[in-house]
Formats: sequence, C-alpha cells, structure tokens
Amino acid sequence: MSSLEILYEDSEVVAINKPSGLLVHKTKIAKDATAFALQMLRDQLGIHVYPIHRLDRGTSGVLLFAKSSEAASLLSEQMRAHQFQKEYLVVVRGHCTEPLELNNPLKREKDGTYQKASTSIVPLQKTELDIAVGKYETSRYSLLRAVPKTGRTHQIRRHLAGANHPVIGDHPHGDHRHNKSFIRLFGYKQLLLHAVKLQFRQPISHEIVLVSASVDHYWEEVFQSLTFSLPED
Repeated sequence: MSSLEILYEDSEVVAINKPSGLLVHKTKIAKDATAFALQMLRDQLGIHVYPIHRLDRGTSGVLLFAKSSEAASLLSEQMRAHQFQKEYLVVVRGHCTEPLELNNPLKREKDGTYQKASTSIVPLQKTELDIAVGKYETSRYSLLRAVPKTGRTHQIRRHLAGANHPVIGDHPHGDHRHNKSFIRLFGYKQLLLHAVKLQFRQPISHEIVLVSASVDHYWEEVFQSLTFSLPED
C-alpha cells in the first residue's frame, strides 16, 4: 500500500485520511489484515505515534494520532469530555427529508449494558434510480451529514439502521439487497461512511484545529452514478 495521505501535522499531532478497508491497529478479530494505519504511519514518519480515536475498518476519513504520550493523554481528555467535533458523510437507503436527532441507547457487546448515544442527521441530497430492488421498482437513496455527539461502537451505522435508513455497504447492520445491488452496479462493496471533518484543540497551544478529508475515487464514482454533487463546506 502507498503512503498515507497526511492532512495535518504539527509538533504534537498528525491527522491522516484513512482509506476504507484499512484497520487502525492490529486486532485478533480481523486475521486477514496485513496492513495497519498505526504501523504504516510510524514507518512513514519514523517516529512512535499514538492513536487518539478509532474508525471502523470500512470507514474512511480523518484519523488523528499524537506524537507523544503526553499529547495523547491531553487529546484523550478532550475526547472523553466530548470536545471533539466530528462530521461524517453517509449514503443511506431511502429518502431522508427532515433533520433527525437519534438518541436511542446502544447495547454493549461486552456486558449487554446500554450506553447513552446521540447522533444528529442533516439531509443533504436525495435521488431515485430506475432500478428494482426487492419488491420495489425503483431505488431511493439519500446523502446525509451525520454528527455524532457520543462515540459508541458503530454508532452512526446502528442509529441509521434503527431509523430505517441503513448505510449502503454496511453488512452487519445494513440492507443486504441494496448492498448487493451496489456491488452489481458499481463493482465494489465499500462502506459509504466517510469522516469528513474533525475539530479539536491543539494540546499545547490550545488553538482550534479543523481537519477536512476529501472522499476517494470510489465515492466520486458513486456520486456521479447517483447524481449527487460533492457538498460544499
């Protein structure tokens, strides 16, 4: 795999544009993986870096690392205090025409307890294709902006599935009929969830930093096929 795209770097932090399919770090669950963002970035920069948050393997976009354990601790405190501001682009099944506030508690796999979770959804664009999927003669899709206010596992994906707008390319929580349709139409099964923005405070200077990540070529192809346009900032 080629070098990672660095979106922002200073003396304390570095942010990359993580490709879809790349794990943040090694895990026992994904035994097939041979490349990891953490090790790739360490090799690329020649220094030890510390991951501050995670993105699911299929999710692309802004991923933040610290260059020291002290900076990592300070940034982790910001994250625990919900001071990070994150925005995602997401393509879902169906027409979502009104803003949504999704606040359903989400169950933890480890112990079965429920955690508070909150996600704001803003509809951006919608489309309808003359393609039959299941019992319907046409297929409807929406491009949304998702703003998670908490950081639970698969939060955006689970919240949208619960709102009857599953994310395209999401196999655990999505609609397999539409996922298969996208594979047939576009020849790829990428999860259409992209971390487009991340805002945080630089751990030493305390200046506000806003990092943005462009979408990859597959997203551009999907946008063209769905007649979506790249949203402006």
